[in-house]
Amino acid sequence: MTSLTFSPVLSSIQLHRFTFTTKPQFHPFLLFPRFSTMTTNCPSVEVGASNPSNSGGAGREDVLVQYVVLRRDLIEEWPMGSVVTQGCHAAVAAVWMSREDEETRQYCGDGNIDSMHKVTLEVKGETQMLNLSEKLMAGGIVHKLWIEQPENIPTCLATKPYPKSSVASFFKKLKLCK
Repeated sequence: MTSLTFSPVLSSIQLHRFTFTTKPQFHPFLLFPRFSTMTTNCPSVEVGASNPSNSGGAGREDVLVQYVVLRRDLIEEWPMGSVVTQGCHAAVAAVWMSREDEETRQYCGDGNIDSMHKVTLEVKGETQMLNLSEKLMAGGIVHKLWIEQPENIPTCLATKPYPKSSVASFFKKLKLCK
């Protein structure tokens, strides 16, 4: 039987016979310290490479970005928290589906975990959401179209993390979600 225990006093997690020791990290905007592992499978990597031909200017960094697209009609009809939750579901699902991808590992790596880039956009309604999803599939862009169950309503979508220059063209006609 697998046992998992966490001891805040010892700051360690024990799983089977392995112990993962953590150290507290203090952040000025958090009331409680965060714990991060001292050892990791993902190396700290500087996210994005300077690529003047793709980023539009010499020396500009081509950052990894995750796009989240919400439906404006739902924002007007549903409680804001419910719509935000849908976007969270899609974003987490897209990252999980692509967890073995190198760009996703960089995006979620220790060196980037506190400085992730997301762009939240909106479409008018369900038809535009489905059209965008089809366009992304045709372009080979990995994404998660979140369909709320049991209602079977496509509520939002999120991409896996990509260099901004490689996916921005798919989203250039969309408005920022406000």
